[in-house]
Amino acid sequence: MVVAGDDALAHRLAAELRGVYGERVTLVVPPAQGGVRPPVVGRTRATALFDRVSAAVNRASGNGGGAGDGESGGGRTDETPGSERVVEAAELTEGALAYAGVERAAALALVYDDDETNIRAALTARRLNPRIRLVLRLYNRRLGQHIEALLDQASALAAAAAAADSALHAGAGAGASNATGGSSGPNASPTRRSVEAYDASTTVLSDADTAAPALAATAVAGTSKVVQTDGLMLRAVERPPPGPGEVADPGLCTLALLSATTNDPAGADGSEGSGAQGPQLLPDERAVAAATGRGTVVLENVSYSGPELSAGRGVVPWFGSLLSRRLRWSFAGLVGCVIGLAVASVLVTGEPALQATYLTLLDLFAINDPAIGKPLGRQILQLCSGMVGLLLLPVLLAAVLEALGTFRNGTALRKPPRGLSGHVVLLGVGKIGTRVLARLRELRIPVVCVEADPEARGLALARRLRVPVVLGDVTQEGVLEAAKIHRAHALLALTSADTMNLEAVLYARTLRPDLRVVLRLYDDDFATAVYRTLRAAHPGALTRSRSVSHLAAPAFAGAMLGRQILGAIPVERRVLLFAAVDVGGHPRLEGRTVGEAFRAGAWRVLALDTATPGERRAEPASASRGPRLVWDLPSTYVLRSEDRVVLAATRRGLAELLGRRPRQRAGT
Repeated sequence: MVVAGDDALAHRLAAELRGVYGERVTLVVPPAQGGVRPPVVGRTRATALFDRVSAAVNRASGNGGGAGDGESGGGRTDETPGSERVVEAAELTEGALAYAGVERAAALALVYDDDETNIRAALTARRLNPRIRLVLRLYNRRLGQHIEALLDQASALAAAAAAADSALHAGAGAGASNATGGSSGPNASPTRRSVEAYDASTTVLSDADTAAPALAATAVAGTSKVVQTDGLMLRAVERPPPGPGEVADPGLCTLALLSATTNDPAGADGSEGSGAQGPQLLPDERAVAAATGRGTVVLENVSYSGPELSAGRGVVPWFGSLLSRRLRWSFAGLVGCVIGLAVASVLVTGEPALQATYLTLLDLFAINDPAIGKPLGRQILQLCSGMVGLLLLPVLLAAVLEALGTFRNGTALRKPPRGLSGHVVLLGVGKIGTRVLARLRELRIPVVCVEADPEARGLALARRLRVPVVLGDVTQEGVLEAAKIHRAHALLALTSADTMNLEAVLYARTLRPDLRVVLRLYDDDFATAVYRTLRAAHPGALTRSRSVSHLAAPAFAGAMLGRQILGAIPVERRVLLFAAVDVGGHPRLEGRTVGEAFRAGAWRVLALDTATPGERRAEPASASRGPRLVWDLPSTYVLRSEDRVVLAATRRGLAELLGRRPRQRAGT
């Protein structure tokens, strides 16, 4: 496996493939990234330190970068499963890709933060190795679809050319064999066997799209975990431990038992080393029954979430968008005065109501004759109508000017309404913040954005969705107050600077000690320390620290192994994966009942895709057609080879169930 990138996602993805799936990994990073400490996944600090020292020694001895010679490309490749080789390259050129072993690699992940860099490298890699499985990190969704189709088409053309060449050589070999009286043995057509084993694909993913549902769900519901892939929505909810004599509701199924230390403000929020006190993923019924006093994560609701038709805007919302609240009240007062004058005219003059109203309006606009020689009451009413008419003129002028200003500023950023409450304050509308903003608005949740850069990419979306925005540095006093933080439901700090996110959260907690906060932090150790401190200082408030690379790495790793990862749900500091799997070829699933296929702490079958194999090839389960899934599978249902199921699994469980191991390919 080759992983190339320039930020934390590359390091975490390499650690995921190496530590969880036992793959041999070559990590390609810029020279400045060589000293960056990679994330620790499933290993102790001593092992991580040893790996870093080994990588440094390899680089110093010429095995980690630069151009080489000989068959090995100038670097020693460790054949041990789970090993890592680090290559430093300033640019991902054809030579750098060749030295990293792309021509012999099974998969290549391009996770640079720049879309153009990833596309250029993908085109080069497809030319070097048409059979390699490509995983690209692209932010532009539409461009990603076109690039995926282009690279797959190039792979198909290369496969067809290889098949034609194989047939030509096979025919020539058969003729030569017949002429010499020989026979075609197992080694007669290696090219054909390689074509039959052709397994190239292209997967385009976005770390922002992968992490946005979890971040949005944490801010909104606090304990909800949501995975959404086009039409498929999986919603899991944390439930507190039941009281004495109560029985916990398992929902559709129990996905996890929460850490027994979560009630301790100094708890590690499900650290990997918590042992039996830490979170338990996919427990069996006996473990759930024995876990008294522990919260659970249950699958509460599974539904299809299609696009909703936007309702037309009525007269009242349209009128309200043109005029301010003060002007609307002014108009209401004037209408009340006209009605009162018309009623008084009927009572004083005895005229019919319609005629009295007509005369009142004429007096109001000063186009009626003076009431000379008329009763005193009629003259007084005419004077009152004239005064109301004088009040009407400035109100009409203000309404016209305000309406013109509304049309002129229709493309400007909105300011937070005065009475806004129960909203989510979103700090930073960059790459991640933009996706989270779109997700929150899909859920129809009020949002106020805070951004310091007036050219940020998410401001165009906020302007189009009419989302209020406060432009200013969040570290400056008064910015969060302008976002109505004192009446907000939650604070999402998603800027790219850890210190800015932490400072904003600490300041918000001084204004609202019970405010729900979610931080995007780069370093896991720093995130754990921040979590413990905030929990200890504010035990009654919800605090969550999330890393985008931590949420996105499992989906990228699954794509490199050729698996359809529907999404990942964070359970404290661990991750639960949801994947679509074909039963055929997996002896631990095929021919077994749903109950027999379940393995506690590893994997569990959740749903059955009832689409035919032909429909799946034409439109995969994550396509916009919406999956045809059956969720209430009986435990006695026997899984057949042609079935396709959706299962929940831990990372190691999925690696054990479906994983490919380097030692299994040692003889190929």
